[in-house]
Amino acid sequence: MGTLKGVVVGAGYFSQFHFDAWSRMDDVQITAVCDQNSDAAQAAASEYGIAATYTEFATMLDKEKPDFVDIITRPDSHLQLVEQAASRSIPIICQKALAPDFDTAKRIVAVASAADVPLMVHENFRFQPWYREIRRQIDQGAIGDRLHSINFRCRTGDGWQDDAYLDRQPYFREMPRLLVFETGVHFVDTFRYLAGEIDGVYAILQQLNLDIVGEDSGKVLFEFASGAAGFWDGNRFNEPTSPDARFTFGEALVEGNGGSLRLDGSGRLTLQPLGGSEQNIDYTVHRRGFAGDCVFATQRHFIDCLGRGDPFETSGSEYLKSLSVVEAIYQSAEQKLPVRGFPA
Repeated sequence: MGTLKGVVVGAGYFSQFHFDAWSRMDDVQITAVCDQNSDAAQAAASEYGIAATYTEFATMLDKEKPDFVDIITRPDSHLQLVEQAASRSIPIICQKALAPDFDTAKRIVAVASAADVPLMVHENFRFQPWYREIRRQIDQGAIGDRLHSINFRCRTGDGWQDDAYLDRQPYFREMPRLLVFETGVHFVDTFRYLAGEIDGVYAILQQLNLDIVGEDSGKVLFEFASGAAGFWDGNRFNEPTSPDARFTFGEALVEGNGGSLRLDGSGRLTLQPLGGSEQNIDYTVHRRGFAGDCVFATQRHFIDCLGRGDPFETSGSEYLKSLSVVEAIYQSAEQKLPVRGFPA
């Protein structure tokens, strides 16, 4: 496979990590960037050596005729953008949240499927190096042959101020669903990656910052089809002790019938076999880019699978499974009851 020609739509805050990752791939050339804000498009083009800028998405697709498109815009724009790319048979990688609601997400996946266009959701947490290593340790039996539980404590500390989120993603303040929709979905997908499909949930959600609209704290219990249990304790209000809250986003404990794996906020991983002492796990962790350079790993997966014709780990159809769990979490919190048997 030769060099693939890509285009990008969206030049907002998070796009910097996408552009940086693409710029480090010898087999990818980003030829154009589109944004309704022409100044933002030009700034990104200048910084990353991109030849062309556009304010109209369809015009960019028709003139550039790319091998793929990277969508990095707000969720409410995704359906229209996917429709335009799919109608031109252009493969798509699209940032999460995939859509503002579950029904629209299903429509997006259906549009790509009907056009037989590859669609991958840019769900990057499962590509963080510590989770790839945890999965490798589980697969090789480091903590036994039966997984007991996965626990994650998430604290970001960016949501307690009166002006919370205004400096980076101000629309967070007005979202009726915030913590689980925006942050918790990462962990739903990662828990599925590590422990398999989820059969049931029980959730308690709270709003701690009264100046925003949506929930910013939650406790979610997961039941896995394997019999394992999971617990996610998420909170954007209170602060972590880690100097970089957005590196690992918290701490994890993974337990099996042969021992335990632990992740701390610095990316340190340890293994403690039953009856043995805790020991460091030696693995590669990058400090470049976002959260262990997971954006690069995500986009590399997209390009590699596209070249081989392999399915994406986070294809549209696969990602709907994570979104169905998110819907069940909100249903559980509203009804104050466990929810089981939702569509996989």
